[in-house]
Amino acid sequence: MCGIAGIVAPEGSRADRDILEAMARAQAHRGPDGQGLFLEGRAGLAHRRLAIIDLATGDQPMTTACGRATIVFNGEIYNHLELRARLEARGRRFATRSDTEAILQAWMEYGPACVEHLRGMFAFAVWDRDARTLFAARDRLGKKPFHYALADGAFLFASEIGALTLHPGVSREPDLEALGLYLSLQYVPDPRTALRAVRTLPPAHTLLWRGGAPRVARYWSLEFAPKRRAPEQELLEELRGLAEEATRIRLMSEVPLGAHLSGGIDSSIVTALMARAMSGPVKTFSIGFEEEAFSELPKARAVARRWGTEHREFTVRYGHVPAVLDEIVAHAGQPFADPSALPMWFLARETRAHVTVALNGDGGDELFAGYQRYWLDPLAALWSALPAALTQRLTPWLARRLPQPGDVPIERDRVAALKRLAQVAALSPKASIVRWGSYFTPQDAARLWRPGLAPHADPVALLARRFDNARAVTFLDRTLAADLSCYLPGCLLVKADRMAMAHGLEGRSPLLDQELAQWAARLPDGLRMRGRTGKWLLRRAFADLLPPEVTAQGKQGFGVPVGRWFREGLAGWSRELLLGGRAVARYLRPEAVRTLLDEHARGRADHGKRLWALAALELWLSRHASV
Repeated sequence: MCGIAGIVAPEGSRADRDILEAMARAQAHRGPDGQGLFLEGRAGLAHRRLAIIDLATGDQPMTTACGRATIVFNGEIYNHLELRARLEARGRRFATRSDTEAILQAWMEYGPACVEHLRGMFAFAVWDRDARTLFAARDRLGKKPFHYALADGAFLFASEIGALTLHPGVSREPDLEALGLYLSLQYVPDPRTALRAVRTLPPAHTLLWRGGAPRVARYWSLEFAPKRRAPEQELLEELRGLAEEATRIRLMSEVPLGAHLSGGIDSSIVTALMARAMSGPVKTFSIGFEEEAFSELPKARAVARRWGTEHREFTVRYGHVPAVLDEIVAHAGQPFADPSALPMWFLARETRAHVTVALNGDGGDELFAGYQRYWLDPLAALWSALPAALTQRLTPWLARRLPQPGDVPIERDRVAALKRLAQVAALSPKASIVRWGSYFTPQDAARLWRPGLAPHADPVALLARRFDNARAVTFLDRTLAADLSCYLPGCLLVKADRMAMAHGLEGRSPLLDQELAQWAARLPDGLRMRGRTGKWLLRRAFADLLPPEVTAQGKQGFGVPVGRWFREGLAGWSRELLLGGRAVARYLRPEAVRTLLDEHARGRADHGKRLWALAALELWLSRHASV
């Protein structure tokens, strides 16, 4: 894990060393173990290193012996030894043991097709001196970030948005269309960012720049067909073998490693597989809250006892929010509204005090259908067929009159479920996550904006396109494909990367291994979901490794008690921030924001997540944008 940056100046110019060094320093948290620079005429590459593999000779930027190609790389390539052997058999010679050189030599051998040979997480850029081109690529599911911009004829790239804005030619003007999407999705989907001048390279894409506009192309897609037809027991054994291998290869490290253990099924499986593969006890780390309804610490402890791990815990309190939300926004480089970034920030900090690498359970819900909405979607179709007088007038009228204290996680909040029914009936079933999970529906968001400023970007249409374009067969397949292409890389993996790298911690996700992901995509619906039970085959495959209270539980997201916090300890802070801030002064209707604050304070509605999203927007506008 590292931070990368680069500048390719226009023909006849030289890369600016001072700006390049500043871009690298801005990402020092991503690579605290060293910095490297490459400057050759118009090209400049920078690297901040977090040393994990080949501690002695893996420094970057790395240049081929002939001097033609230079690379900067962020991530880990788990098949680099096998790849190296194949390349050596074709005559390539290596000077190090690093996975970085495996990519570089693969580029020399295969060109842009080198990405087809990589198994792992990666974002990298290669400057080809002879061809005078920059080639960049991002891993298949979007674990590692890559942002870029064009400024004064130069091409710039970096792991984090904030590094790009250090170039004087990169405008900090907000992209209102992106902010409109943010209010409904809670994140800004690729290829947009919250800045008009900056773009994100989507997962599973390459980029080639020779001047002018970069050429971006997809190199991989998840295939959901043909479906697997083997007997269930045979598939169960295949799943166990794939998950065991995906975990084993992620234990490759020359520095201490551990596991993030939430108490949910996915992280518990990863912890169990680590315990079976390692010679010593696994170091596990968990986070919880004083509000017991939101805390899964008892389940995490049960898993830790089952496998004899060295277990540590940390408790998050509302008083942590003001300073840390500012940090979260700064590291994301744009507004980011998932409140679980807060406990993730603290979990990463506590973990980094003991290990440098932590495995996690990310991806299980999106690949194996773990969210409640996956089994609710078919029922929603029946509900939506009822008369609009019931679904969109009477039901919302009744729901608005019910108090909503927000003192339980969303999965157990029946009032919240009732209030969702109107938007479920009103929105396209192709946009599952907006129907069930959006803080602001497109209509709600439109009412927030000052007259004439409401953006036109449509989050429902965006998700519907991802749904329609999926290489999938069933409705569930297409919904999973939309989540894997939008929600996973835009929200979950941004949170995982930025919060971990804020503390120089490398996160690894065995369940998002590309071989396991492709295998899981072709499972029949009935092996993912049975009735109201998601992750059916995954639960069965690992039931013998987990405590019963873990395998029997339903899905509980990484909930944060923001409803209570904004009604009690953070009430004054949030009112002062939102009503006195730049977002309201420039873009939002003060009366609409005040209504949210007042309704929440009186317990008429739980606007906790909406207020969190607006607070993140305000902090970003006031600190990182030109308003």
